[in-house]
Amino acid sequence: MTRKDESRALRVLQITDPHLRADPAGELLGVNTRDSLDAVIEQVLRDHGQPDLVLATGDLAQDGSEEAYRVFADKLQVFHCASAWIAGNHDEPDVMQQVASEHQASRRHIIQGGWQIILLDSSVRGQVYGELAESELAFLISTLEQNPGLPTLVTLHHHPVDIGSDWMEGIGLRNRDAFWRVVERFPQVRIVLWGHIHQEHDRERHGVRLLATPSTCIQFTSGSHQFAVEELPPGYRWFELEASGEFQTEVQRATEFEFDLDVDSTGY
Repeated sequence: MTRKDESRALRVLQITDPHLRADPAGELLGVNTRDSLDAVIEQVLRDHGQPDLVLATGDLAQDGSEEAYRVFADKLQVFHCASAWIAGNHDEPDVMQQVASEHQASRRHIIQGGWQIILLDSSVRGQVYGELAESELAFLISTLEQNPGLPTLVTLHHHPVDIGSDWMEGIGLRNRDAFWRVVERFPQVRIVLWGHIHQEHDRERHGVRLLATPSTCIQFTSGSHQFAVEELPPGYRWFELEASGEFQTEVQRATEFEFDLDVDSTGY
């Protein structure tokens, strides 16, 4: 693998919530999730080219099947770089971990391009909401203590803040106060990144940039009181991380992807 030119920014791609199934015709609210992921990957290559790292932030499979994870791994082969996967509430963590390990995608602590990236498991078996076990919080503390001089991106699946959508409040990160107590101790944390909410989110909290990213399949309506989807195209997030700690990020969508969304659905 070609070594990254250290004079340029680290290029990181976030892909989240593809909800793949074992069945190639598998859909989510009328959208074939394999086709929508393909469209997003094509858009990445068209808009940005090759990343240096891919972060896959949960709900990789809708059915938790080994075949779905193998399909996901195969689709990422187009990128000439490593990936790192974390589980969401729809994933089967043991199955996902098995396939991820085969593809060297199970790392949860990455130091690259002058940055530290920490991947946390917020999934709770059998539950839609998220929670960070004491072991996860200890892992976060340990990695931050070990590298006080490195700008840090922390990522997890569940949202750790109120996003202004009533129906999603009960399915975010339950112990968010404990999470923020850790983060606030370490000024090197520059970014907290998540998936799960199927929409773009961008704000700042005590100097930390808080970011969420559209799904590669369906999109939830921002600010909705009850479950609702909107006909926005699937998307991804791209980062340019400078070793100085500065960074740029943007969301792009596969605007040419055609789909017939079931907008009347009351859940998924």
